[in-house]
Amino acid sequence: MSSQIAALTPQMRHYTEELYEDGRLRWLPYTMYFHPAEHRSEIVNTDRFGFRYSHGPDGARAAVGDEDRPSGPVNLLVGSSMAFGVGATSDEATVASRLWSRYAPSRPWLSVAGRSFNSTQELVLFLLHRHLVPEIERIVVVSGFNNLGLARQPQSPNWNHGAFFQHNEFTEKLTADRPARKRDGLFGRRPGVPAMDTGNSPRPDAATQVTIGTDLTLRHLDGWRLLAKSLGAELSFALQPMATWVRDRPAPQEQLLFDELDEMFSFTEVFGDIIAPETGRSYSAALRSGCERLGVPFVDLNPLLGEAAAADDWLFTDRAHLTDLGYDTVTGLLADRLGLS
Repeated sequence: MSSQIAALTPQMRHYTEELYEDGRLRWLPYTMYFHPAEHRSEIVNTDRFGFRYSHGPDGARAAVGDEDRPSGPVNLLVGSSMAFGVGATSDEATVASRLWSRYAPSRPWLSVAGRSFNSTQELVLFLLHRHLVPEIERIVVVSGFNNLGLARQPQSPNWNHGAFFQHNEFTEKLTADRPARKRDGLFGRRPGVPAMDTGNSPRPDAATQVTIGTDLTLRHLDGWRLLAKSLGAELSFALQPMATWVRDRPAPQEQLLFDELDEMFSFTEVFGDIIAPETGRSYSAALRSGCERLGVPFVDLNPLLGEAAAADDWLFTDRAHLTDLGYDTVTGLLADRLGLS
């Protein structure tokens, strides 16, 4: 049987294989992992550190680690895979590129986004590369889903900054049996210090997941707030769209893709109750309230995208990532609701 994924979204191979599963994912200190550096393809291109290029008017192109990046001021788009642009058919179709080339072209937009990152990793990624970024005018964080999705994992007490993707491999490497040797000193484990807890507690319920996801997102958003204040930059936060939070009935192409993806792994089983629209609304309300306390402008893209799109508009390549049309529509909504243009 022919694959609907291969037929409808051939670009996804570049995201799931070439960038992620083909031995090119880079394991790094502090952030755990990041995209391959200097990757070149017709779909995705990255700089010497792994940041994706964004495109502006008249053929302009820039990335955080690009030696020819603009001297400033610039705007930053921060987040995980949606901000990175998973699902887009080219670098030009990502949110950062659409902001720079069409919807908010007064300043260049640089992508500070890491696929499969939680909010801890998003913040650390910027801090590690702050020295490369010129004067900043705006920081727009488009995120939220990964913190909520990861909150469904059994919460080890060692994960004080949130669960993270690839945590099973991380834990296995750290706790694997090794030949007996001296383990004290600066870089060893002192005798009597237990190995890392792998977290065998039961999964939290939906309400607890919302609380965990909200607390982590707002904790790190407060860090962004302090950074933005010190940099003299404007900060805003947008809750990224998820297919089941946007509308009840998928477009025809989406239904074909979702059905095939569900044969590969059950999205419902992996993410549980958080895919329900009411969970999305509860999460959004909690984030909105927290952003108000922090004084950070907040936008929930889910109802906005649902209202802006026609019933059969093909918006999603999977339930968490968008098509070119989806990215373009979301970018216009961001620019309008946050006054970016």
